[in-house]
Amino acid sequence: MATDHIRYDVLARDALRGVLRRVLADAAEHGLPGEHHFFITFLSTADGVKLSPRLLAQYPEEMTIILQHQFWDLVVTEDRFEVGLSFGGIPERLVVPFAAIKSFLDPSVQFGLQFEPSETAAEAPAAKVPAVSAPSALPIAAPEPAPEIEDEPAKTSEGAEVVRLDRFRKK
Repeated sequence: MATDHIRYDVLARDALRGVLRRVLADAAEHGLPGEHHFFITFLSTADGVKLSPRLLAQYPEEMTIILQHQFWDLVVTEDRFEVGLSFGGIPERLVVPFAAIKSFLDPSVQFGLQFEPSETAAEAPAAKVPAVSAPSALPIAAPEPAPEIEDEPAKTSEGAEVVRLDRFRKK
């Protein structure tokens, strides 16, 4: 197989992360239009992610946030976004580099982006370039409501709710 000196996979990944950047920047500037809302899953221990110790203890590997009605101070820069959310009635400030994001979903229009875990984990500069596959932009079905799991604590009506996307995946 020929060597890809252009690195189309990296170009495609960066372009799709640019979609995230632009969508979040528009939401920061104008708010969310219509019924749009975002499920964003990211690696909670990736370089540059800033979470409170409480959230990190609760979500030691990955975390999914929903940007819909109750978020504030969304700031988008070239390499990350910052947002205020409430968890169990406690306000928190999260900093999430785009390189830490595993998936993005807007169920209102059935649009999603999935990034391979090797892409998000290997973002730090290294001596060798990691092998990555191009991220996929897939039209996806709207998630079906997940059955209640008995061992979860009762949900409060205030603040944001963290939802694990694996509940919505077909097995």
